[in-house]
Amino acid sequence: MKAIQMSDDGLTVEDLPEPVAGADEAVVRISTAGVCHSDLHLARGDWMGIPRAGGLGHEAIGVVEALGPGAERYVQEGQRVILGLGGAGGGYWCGACRYCLGGRPRHCAQNQTVMGVFAEQYSIWAKALVPVPDNIDDNEAPLACGGLTAYSAVRKLAANGIGPGSTIGVIGAAGGLGHYAVQILEAFGYRVLGVDVGEERLDFVTSLGAERAVGPDEAAGVAGAEYGGVDAVLVFAARVAGFHLGIQMLRQQGLFVGVGLPPTSDGNFEINPFEFFWRDPTIIFSAVGTVQEMRELVALAAAGKVKTHVSRTGSLGELETIFDELESGAYLGRAVLTDLTS
Repeated sequence: MKAIQMSDDGLTVEDLPEPVAGADEAVVRISTAGVCHSDLHLARGDWMGIPRAGGLGHEAIGVVEALGPGAERYVQEGQRVILGLGGAGGGYWCGACRYCLGGRPRHCAQNQTVMGVFAEQYSIWAKALVPVPDNIDDNEAPLACGGLTAYSAVRKLAANGIGPGSTIGVIGAAGGLGHYAVQILEAFGYRVLGVDVGEERLDFVTSLGAERAVGPDEAAGVAGAEYGGVDAVLVFAARVAGFHLGIQMLRQQGLFVGVGLPPTSDGNFEINPFEFFWRDPTIIFSAVGTVQEMRELVALAAAGKVKTHVSRTGSLGELETIFDELESGAYLGRAVLTDLTS
């Protein structure tokens, strides 16, 4: 089968052996695969300590082609499924440790990642698969990470006392994750102050349902003057500057939710102790999501409440070019690989 492989020398399309389903595993023939910003960081070696080796890609929709022993308890051959769960912890979790039982399986000591769906086929733990109905298009593959990560971050608002009707700042609102968050927040009854760069991106954010969309230079001023500070901020921007802006937009005792992962070269996210004292914020991080959240998000998408904005499609061989475009902010929303054979 054809598959992307990465190394310190870059990306190559190689011929690899077809995967075989082990116990409780399913082989999925990939129909489409989403290109996530984290794939770009991995391919470019932006995160210190994470090697550039092996397969790449962690969001996909495909069809179950073969089942290993026991996998029939979870899926059937011929079933369309979405896979990924954000990659981290999306390939296995024990289900019995304190983290799994507490709804945070990505911290499970036995967790296994999903990585390598930029390929014609992929073998995965069947329990991590979620069936998708016919009215969800194959190009919705980025729901598997981008959509799920945004959904899980929004879910944490209510869990931290920030209910519908509250004003939420979304930094990176036109991006691959942020554009999902705006739609989900609007569907759940929140008010959205979106932040992004450029008139086209700001118009896009308001078209998704944001009450207001502004550039980063005016975001803190608008949040303070017009809203008294936002009740919570979701930071999807993959730059440390976005994290600093998020703190500045918050009201006192507001909720800060970090989601984007900046490159190591950006340095640390820091807060002045006196500002920390004055704002008294709750600061948390939200990464990926759970299989149950994936089921809920699929239901939202099937109901027409959430849709992936796809601006770029391509093949395996075009991935390097797509990464260049993604890094430069050349398009809104997401890119999807629709040809996994070349």
